Amino acid sequence: MAPALPSPARIFSALETVVIGAAGGLLFLWADLPGGLISGAMVAVGIAALAGRPLAVPPVMTQSVLVLLGISLGSLASRQLIQHVSAYPVTIGLLALATFCSTFGSSFYLQRFHQWDRTSAFLAASPGALSQITILAAERGADVPAIAVVQTIRVIILTAALPLMLAVMGLATPSAPALVTTTASPLELAALIVASLAVSLLLRLVKFPASWMFGAMIASSVLHGTGYVEGGLPNWMRGAALVGIGALIGTRFARMRASTLLGHVTAGLGSFAIAIMISAIFVAMIYLTTHVRLADIIVAFAPGAMDAMLALALTLHIDPIFVGAHHLARFVFVTIATPGIVHLFGRPQDDVDD
Repeated sequence: MAPALPSPARIFSALETVVIGAAGGLLFLWADLPGGLISGAMVAVGIAALAGRPLAVPPVMTQSVLVLLGISLGSLASRQLIQHVSAYPVTIGLLALATFCSTFGSSFYLQRFHQWDRTSAFLAASPGALSQITILAAERGADVPAIAVVQTIRVIILTAALPLMLAVMGLATPSAPALVTTTASPLELAALIVASLAVSLLLRLVKFPASWMFGAMIASSVLHGTGYVEGGLPNWMRGAALVGIGALIGTRFARMRASTLLGHVTAGLGSFAIAIMISAIFVAMIYLTTHVRLADIIVAFAPGAMDAMLALALTLHIDPIFVGAHHLARFVFVTIATPGIVHLFGRPQDDVDD
């Protein structure tokens, strides 16, 4: 049987999301704001979604955006001298410890000051891996809407505020620099896309996390590193990927009631502040004891969504290898450790079944 075509309503919803996201991204880009395409698209789509517009990014568009983002990141890999590889085991170990400490710190805040149950508090405090956290929350009978609000607030703040903070600190330029000097030829672009899709599908078969993005990133890195491909994506294609990531984050508000959001804003802001303060201690520790750039450490340790943080690395000219390795490590750590933490420290399973 042929696959069913999307309904006109779904098509219109996707088009509306793209148009609103592009308008917001171009507005922020025109205002010369750091990470303008991502944060502008995210803010515009988020506001429209909260206003009641049924915005959505269909799966095929999401996968396309992630593949384009991976290709762009991979085209930088050969240009990065990977001078910090020797520091990876140390910094990834500290990242695991920072994730553990910030999760417990934020969950304590939610329990102590907002009277959350332990399971909901631990799941809301776990950075990244939102889809896995949501599934686990539903299985354990936790407060899924509250967890979604806290997780979303953290991602939104980081995506919008992190570029501004880095620019104010002088660690990133307001406008994204020219990352790739040349554009790949049509034949090279075809090779990039085919190889990226092949590796992504292979990783998807083995259930590798973020397979579409990392598969494309690996394929692009190999092709660029071996000299088979010299140029990168056209600027308009790279820009479309960044707008797409921002719009995707903004659509998280589409199924969220304004009353639900407002009811948990304080909890989200407070737990975010706790997580940032704890992460800052580890960032300072690494900066003072290694030769890794401060901007690279900040984005690598930022407790935000992996795709959004890697997109920011692309726009702010931050080492994508270092950032990608650390966000992937944290994703794996959270995915593996969170169920065990919830089982040991969360609400007993008997309480859930009552």
